[in-house]
Amino acid sequence: MAARSLLLKLEAQGQIELPPRQRASVNGRRNRQTVTIDHDQSLVQGRLDLWQPVQLEPLAQGATDAALFRFLLQRYHYLGYRNCVGENLKYLARDRDGRVLACLLFGSAAWKVAGRDGWIGWTAEERRGHLCRLTNNTRLLILPWVRVPHLASHLLGRVAARLSADWQQKYGHPIYLVETFVERGRFQGTCYRAAGWQRVGLTTGRSRNDKDYQLHVPAKEIYLKPLVADWHRRLLA
Repeated sequence: MAARSLLLKLEAQGQIELPPRQRASVNGRRNRQTVTIDHDQSLVQGRLDLWQPVQLEPLAQGATDAALFRFLLQRYHYLGYRNCVGENLKYLARDRDGRVLACLLFGSAAWKVAGRDGWIGWTAEERRGHLCRLTNNTRLLILPWVRVPHLASHLLGRVAARLSADWQQKYGHPIYLVETFVERGRFQGTCYRAAGWQRVGLTTGRSRNDKDYQLHVPAKEIYLKPLVADWHRRLLA
């Protein structure tokens, strides 16, 4: 899908000419109404230790919980759920009784971010060669009826400790750095800072589809979290 997107952009710029489409576009499927799945919405409130041990495991390919994960993000996250293209990991967090508390989604890192790339010290060539060793926390959802102080930072710390190993097991290679973008005015990024993430700058307020420099999106704060001690050497090697 990423390759197809690139080819379509090149054709729109007049640099290549693609053969006629062989079948109709299926993009309409992206906007299909998600089937409602019954789920426990009873209040979860109080100190974190009251709900321990919190279970946090990546969803296996084709797992029965995959539909629930998608439904919860589509229903309760302000950005909804997007089909994951490329390498990704999905985590469901449950309390000691098995009730779902949160969803975490990690996917492909942003192709180019000035604040991030400058902080790492990347050249364009180094970025192209090592971007696959980064991931983006594209979704973090604490469900609306869950009111447990410090749960979000606890989950971010837990997942950072295992994310590279889980990536290695699923895709055959580790990752060294994780990023996220926090929309200013909507969130303060408190849970990321509490979990040891570092704010390194702001996005420019443009999206990757802004080829004409006219499409503006909300500026977001850039947060990064190294996953291994020698991450910098590995990303510049």
